[in-house]
Amino acid sequence: MNPVFNQHISIAFPNDISLTIKREDLIHPFVSGNKFRKLKYNLLQAKAEKKDTLLTFGGAFSNHIAAVAFAGKEQGFKTIGIIRGDELFDKIEENPTLKFAQENGMEFEFVSREDYRLKNEKSFLEKLKDKFGDFYLVPEGGTNELAVKGCEEILTEEDSVFNYVCCAVGTGGTICGLINSALPNQKILGFPAVKGDFLNDEIRIFAKKDNWNLISDYHFGGYGKINLELIEFINAFLEETKVPLDPIYTGKMVFGVIDLIGKNYFPANSKILLIHTGGLQGIEGMNLKLKQKKLPILKKHD
Repeated sequence: MNPVFNQHISIAFPNDISLTIKREDLIHPFVSGNKFRKLKYNLLQAKAEKKDTLLTFGGAFSNHIAAVAFAGKEQGFKTIGIIRGDELFDKIEENPTLKFAQENGMEFEFVSREDYRLKNEKSFLEKLKDKFGDFYLVPEGGTNELAVKGCEEILTEEDSVFNYVCCAVGTGGTICGLINSALPNQKILGFPAVKGDFLNDEIRIFAKKDNWNLISDYHFGGYGKINLELIEFINAFLEETKVPLDPIYTGKMVFGVIDLIGKNYFPANSKILLIHTGGLQGIEGMNLKLKQKKLPILKKHD
C-alpha cells in the first residue's frame, strides 16, 4: 500500500471555494483507489474461511475484474470472473482489461446479458458452485459490508477541514463508507455513473447517517457513455493539474463539481474534497472505442 495524499487543485474558483483531490488512485499500481479498500477485508475474510478461490462478476472494461485478478494472484488465490456478454469469448486479446486479468491468472466464464441479470439468484450461484467448486463470492463492484468497512478508512483526521466530500458512485459501497466515517459538519455528495434511481435504496442498506445526497445530472447518458465535452474536460484538467481522471467515474464527478461551482451550488468559502477512486486502467479500452468513433482520445499521464 502506497501513502495517499491530498493534492490541492490550484485553479481559482469564485467565492473563495477551494478544491482538493484525495489521490486514492496512487494507493496501489494495479489495485487502485476504492478497489483496494473494498477488497482489503474481503481477502482477509476469504483467508479466514480457508477459501482458495475468488469468484466475482463484471463487464468488459471492469476496474473490479482487473483488481480482483491482480489482488488474487498477489495473495495466492485462484480467480474466476463471470463476464457480462458471451460475445466477448473470442475477443480477450482485443480487450486490455480482460487481457490483463487473464495474464494475472483469472479464468473467465462468459454469460449472456440475460443470464448475467440472474447473478444474485441462488439457483444461478449453485450452478457456478457445481462447475467451479467452493469459492469466496466477491459481489459485482465489490460492494458488501466488508467493502464498506474498508471504504470507511478513506477519510482521515486531516480531512476534518472539508465541508463537502464528493465521490463518483457505481454500486454505492464507496459512498457508504464515506457517509459512515464523515464528521457531523460534513456533507457527502455522490455523482452516479449510471442512470436510474435505484442507488438511493442500495446506499440505505449500508449507510448509517443522512448526511448525503446524490446528484444525478452528470452520468453523460449512462454507464460507460462519454462525449466530446467530457473528453476535452478530462484532457484539459490533466494538462492544468497533472491529475489523470478516468472517463467512467471520477472524470464525470469532477466535471459535475466544477460545473456546480459555476452555478453557485456551494456556499462561499466551501472547502471541497474530491475522492479519486482510481480506475485509470480503463482509459486504454476507452481510447480504443473513441478511435472507432473518430473522436479524440484521452491523453496519457506521465
